[in-house]
Amino acid sequence: MSDNILEDMNELMRQRREKLDELREKKEKAFADKYNATHLAEEVEENFDKLEDEEVKLAGRLMAIRTHGKASFADLMDMSGQVQLYVKQNNIGEDRYEFFQDLDLGDIIGVTGTVFKTRRGEVSIRVSSFKLLTKSLRPLPEKFHGLKDKDIRYRQRYLDLIVNPDVKETFIIRSKIIKEMRNFLEEKGFLEVETPMMHPIAGGATARPFITHHNTLDMDLYLRIAPELYLKRLIVGGFEKVFEINRNFRNEGMSYKHNPEFTTMELYQAHADYHDMMELTENLIYDLAEKVLDKTKVEYEGTELDLTTPWTRITMVEAVKKHAGVDFNEFDTAEEAYKAAENIGIDLKPGLSYGEVLNEIFEERVEDKLIQPTFIMDYPIEVSPLAKKIEDDPRFTYRFEGFIYGREIANAFSELNDPEEQKQRFEKQVEMREAGDEEAQMMDYDFIRALEYGMPPTGGLGIGIDRLIMLLTDSSSIRDVILFPTMRPESTD
Repeated sequence: MSDNILEDMNELMRQRREKLDELREKKEKAFADKYNATHLAEEVEENFDKLEDEEVKLAGRLMAIRTHGKASFADLMDMSGQVQLYVKQNNIGEDRYEFFQDLDLGDIIGVTGTVFKTRRGEVSIRVSSFKLLTKSLRPLPEKFHGLKDKDIRYRQRYLDLIVNPDVKETFIIRSKIIKEMRNFLEEKGFLEVETPMMHPIAGGATARPFITHHNTLDMDLYLRIAPELYLKRLIVGGFEKVFEINRNFRNEGMSYKHNPEFTTMELYQAHADYHDMMELTENLIYDLAEKVLDKTKVEYEGTELDLTTPWTRITMVEAVKKHAGVDFNEFDTAEEAYKAAENIGIDLKPGLSYGEVLNEIFEERVEDKLIQPTFIMDYPIEVSPLAKKIEDDPRFTYRFEGFIYGREIANAFSELNDPEEQKQRFEKQVEMREAGDEEAQMMDYDFIRALEYGMPPTGGLGIGIDRLIMLLTDSSSIRDVILFPTMRPESTD
């Protein structure tokens, strides 16, 4: 921010504080108590025929004032939108009119008045009285330039919401999407539950955790990276359909599609498999678009995405053959897989298995080509430690990920419920962790014990809510759909 802008800002703030001092000298409240509004701006606009000439009371923030001698027009903004005020000296008195003219943009006021239309046909409130509810001590960004600096927008979301109505609409849509997601699942018999946010063992996903410490127990705990292992314990306990919408925390890199804390919906259904989860996923997302957005084709960054069911289903091996030109059915060893990767210009670190090389090629050359909704099926067992292996080809698992616009939206398995095999998979993860892989999973003996009591065949699904809302609201960054994204501390220089 330039020195001139800072000087102007400081001068405007000084003037506003002088006004605050004057109010206090006059025993005028600058920060009032409760105000009983009867209507919202949107209600006045939408119900004009019923409210014409009726008295209403509204409360909101002054966003514009246009003075014409002894009458003024102003824009009042509340949660629902804006409505025009018509303030006339003859209606409120000379002293109060002078007080109104001395108000600043950003001040919060309550008004009483009657509903009418101007000669231009604009629904307005003819103000008969008003009350200052909160004095704004900082000026809003200049109207025509607005608030465009993304760093300021994300840090000062409160200001972003005040001056950018489309931002507020994004978060209203987010709330509606989550509400409809709950409705959809509850109508199908799922029970919403809550599981711990602090875990003694970081499990349920391949990720680096955040570590904290409990003083009384003198033990380290991990902010959860996934709720999976606790939700599966509930399936063991007899809850046959459960879901949770909550935060996960992963101590990893940040980007336009990654935030250290993020929201997911995770569910488990007894006596189901990953085919059931595919059907549920596509129907759920189709329902969200239809019910919340009133459309099933959405545009994202200029590309139309058709959410109509059924979505494309293709195995990872088939997808790599189609988009990268490598047929993993033609060889069986890691050495051959490495050579195939080298032939298409992918340089991989040493020590990877056949399945890991396949997954690397998929991520490098295939993911960004999956624009329309697509289920990638049958992931390698090495990257799916909690999924049931395919009987006819144990190199792969009954796992899928759902992709839209080249981004993973959903991840699901036919869940591994053999306790002995699960223990062996955990042991392999522990070996990888001891070899330096900080994202490898830990051994969870209590989860093994739970499986030993018996978990029915189960389908599990996780959906990244933030990424889904990015797509449904045409938002380019995950920070645009998280109210308060993680940021570096502000510079004190």
